[in-house]
Amino acid sequence: MGSDNLGCGYQFNRAKITFFALINSLNMRYILILVYSIVFSSNAQGWGQNGHRVVGQIAQNHLSKKVLKQINTILNGQSIAMVGNFMDEIKSVPKYDALGPWHYCTIPDGESYSGAPAKGDVIEAINKYIQILKGQNLSKEDEAFTLKCLIHLIGDIHQPLHVGNGTDKGGNDVRVTYFWKSSNLHRVWDSGIIQGQNLSYTEYVEWIDRATKSNVEQWQKDGIMVWVKESISYRSQVYNLPENKKINYRYNYDNISTVNKRLLQAGIRLAGILEDIYG
Repeated sequence: MGSDNLGCGYQFNRAKITFFALINSLNMRYILILVYSIVFSSNAQGWGQNGHRVVGQIAQNHLSKKVLKQINTILNGQSIAMVGNFMDEIKSVPKYDALGPWHYCTIPDGESYSGAPAKGDVIEAINKYIQILKGQNLSKEDEAFTLKCLIHLIGDIHQPLHVGNGTDKGGNDVRVTYFWKSSNLHRVWDSGIIQGQNLSYTEYVEWIDRATKSNVEQWQKDGIMVWVKESISYRSQVYNLPENKKINYRYNYDNISTVNKRLLQAGIRLAGILEDIYG
């Protein structure tokens, strides 16, 4: 994984030093910004609003009562579904610009992951958030902030274009005509295919939350690099576009099962991570 040097002169020593011993009285919300001090802006948004809500609701459906009660308290009664878009919503606040690189990672075709760049990436971010939630005595406000970010990023990493090939900003630079309107490939996968089903997020969950017991067991056993390799495995399918880049019903038909599987896997795995942290 990426280095434990987070770019602010702090070195994590998991065995001896706690995160808060290093940052002393500084507020966690601002530390989460400072640890990646290079300001970055991106059009990448992971799943759109309904997609993140679907992931959150599926996770909630698969939590034990004990863990769900704890999370409900931390989130002050907000559902996991409704906080799922938190990290996209705070993009409108300039002080959070430095969190941009946390939403994605880049692994070019034919290459392996060699660790996070200096500004960080979604793989390192998820691991750090899990570490922080497991190991620290956070204030309620800081824990809620960190938990919301983790919920969002586990959704993001399951969107295939959030594991980018390094050539087109995760499909943002791939212009397409989607149902006779100008768009880009990233937006199609974020929200276009999902919105095309014309379902509320609760209806969508009712439709796809059909994981078998063996599915749940295997998906929750898989590590984060398995999630990443899965996203890469869909790359040729995602980029299978006609020469004129005009896509509509056939593209949706060819890819809806993949979209639904990734949403379902994200929700199931999020539930597993939350059970591991709070169970």
